[in-house]
Amino acid sequence: MTSKGEQEPGLRADAARNRARVLRVAREQLAAGDDSLQLNAIARLAGVGVGTVYRHFPNRHALWEALSTERFQELVDEAQAAAAEEDALAGLYRLLRFTLLHALGDSGFAAVLESASDTDARTAALKAELDGAVAHLLDRARRSGAIRRDVEADDVRRLLCGIEHAVRAGDSDPKRTEVYLDVLLEGLRPPR
Repeated sequence: MTSKGEQEPGLRADAARNRARVLRVAREQLAAGDDSLQLNAIARLAGVGVGTVYRHFPNRHALWEALSTERFQELVDEAQAAAAEEDALAGLYRLLRFTLLHALGDSGFAAVLESASDTDARTAALKAELDGAVAHLLDRARRSGAIRRDVEADDVRRLLCGIEHAVRAGDSDPKRTEVYLDVLLEGLRPPR
């Protein structure tokens, strides 16, 4: 059985099987602690030609995008739920915390989240959906006077990626994560 992220519309059956096999091997490599995702090694382990891997995933980032599809959908769902919360600021904090914890737990997802460009149209669509939900949440928070007027969804994503880097640069102490999130939320508040 393949997940949604492994199915590519319009592929021949053999090509779809090869793509699914490459993704399965990549997930196994990650589960074993190897996040290098060397495409040549994955091709060998999947029993397919290197050209086959590169046809589906022209570079390592494209593979990370495919592996992150489900995680992005979870993030979009969380953003929509946060945007529907009665207290927009509480929803924003919940979303920031959820996103940061997922980015800290998955460096590939973090790389895709912070990337300015996307290889896969699905990734771009999910990012647009995410930005739309975050923009709605920010609009609600702005209307209530809880955050500054000059902050956009893309700004929040970039700031959160900066916090992810800061946490990784330190000792990854969970207490620091909460401190950094509090600093970010305080910085999002309107000037007094």
